[in-house]
Amino acid sequence: MKVLIVYYSTYGHVHKMAEAIAEGVKQVDGAEAAMRRVPETLPDEILEQMGAVNAQKAISHVPVCTVDELASADAVIFGTPTRFGNMCGQMRQFLDATGQLWAQGDLVGKVGSVFTSSATQHGGQESTILSFHISLLHHGFVIVGLPYAFQGQMKIDEVTGGSPYGASTIAGGSGERMPSENELDGARFQGKHVAEIAKRINK
Repeated sequence: MKVLIVYYSTYGHVHKMAEAIAEGVKQVDGAEAAMRRVPETLPDEILEQMGAVNAQKAISHVPVCTVDELASADAVIFGTPTRFGNMCGQMRQFLDATGQLWAQGDLVGKVGSVFTSSATQHGGQESTILSFHISLLHHGFVIVGLPYAFQGQMKIDEVTGGSPYGASTIAGGSGERMPSENELDGARFQGKHVAEIAKRINK
């Protein structure tokens, strides 16, 4: 059973969460986790101005996803940073190229899930995941979130990401904060949870 983790990461925060998602997937017998990046749409000079070049080089070993790979997976877990309460443009462009899969119904019945990051605590984490779900529903995905069985999202002793919609992390205004252990635990839980449900569906 193949679980595809498809994401875009500007400064490495979503990549760290994707690695934790993959760890969770691998806890399920028979589940394979495959990490993929969506294609970059920004030119190098813009990435340079954004201070994102080194972070991009650090994840360059992760293969770039093709649209056709989505059809070969049993579950797809998408990761995106927030952009004004929505997914990033790179992810939007990737999804906009899936029209043929939609026309053929190739993704109907697959498990879909979303995780995210934002600069601030209230920077659109929930709206990004919920608005992402719209695209998944059009494709016929069976949407899975992060249930309250992961009790780390109930914590009030620290500022932390995580909601019933999906795992998330708070990067800080300058991207200085990497995912906390609680946030990574949420990502691991989500990866395992998605893989377990996909396994049940694909019996």
